[in-house]
Amino acid sequence: MLLAIVYFLVCLAATTAGGISGVGGGVIIKPVLDAVSGMGVATVSFLSGCTVLAMTATSMIRSRGGSVKVEPRRGTLLAVGAAVGGILGKELFEIVRGAGGVTVDIAQQVMMILLTVGVFIYTLKKDGIRTVNVTNALACILIGLVLGLLSAFLGIGGGPINLAVLYFFFSMDSKTAALNSLYVILFSQAASFINTLVRGTVPDFDWLVLIAMCVGGVLGGILGRSISARLTNKGVDRLFLVIMAVITLISCYNLVMCFV
Repeated sequence: MLLAIVYFLVCLAATTAGGISGVGGGVIIKPVLDAVSGMGVATVSFLSGCTVLAMTATSMIRSRGGSVKVEPRRGTLLAVGAAVGGILGKELFEIVRGAGGVTVDIAQQVMMILLTVGVFIYTLKKDGIRTVNVTNALACILIGLVLGLLSAFLGIGGGPINLAVLYFFFSMDSKTAALNSLYVILFSQAASFINTLVRGTVPDFDWLVLIAMCVGGVLGGILGRSISARLTNKGVDRLFLVIMAVITLISCYNLVMCFV
């Protein structure tokens, strides 16, 4: 019971921050649970994915009456691509996991470090970077596919990667990118979850922990959207940079622990 409460609080804090900044929360939940839970990588990825799915669904429902909206055409094309990418990413995860040992854990931690550092640097420099404005349908779908693949393989929801891509390829401001990122995450995580059920690769887990984490995700989605409505784009950017710095440090710790 005590562990379930701890996981609930971790997920509540992570998804609240993720709902505000658009990172989804999995990018925080996954490395934190890797570091402290003692659960296997497959279990952590599954629980993190379920929590992010609950949080993004809640955020989408809460955003319907807000001033910031999902772009109906490009957002949906990205989401469709992300759904396909979510399935491919889960397949890739199973292939790498089948290699045995800590291969998949090492691969996830290295990719997390490279991606978060890259996104952190881009966010600091983005005001001086000329962006593009992709409108081609096939390009949108392919970009979404790559985002979904990475998010499902890493079990994080993909938020940090999504935001940098939405900034650069679609010239979105921080709050619009955050909401569209959550929309893409919803589709990729839903596809990944369905694929896990269909393949029968659901790992062993504690139902109480899953329920506690998902409840934390739902409440975090509600709080995150409420707080986001009161913040400026600069405020969202500052929170995002703090999250990236923290996750990079945790991922570095987890990578070192893979070899200890």
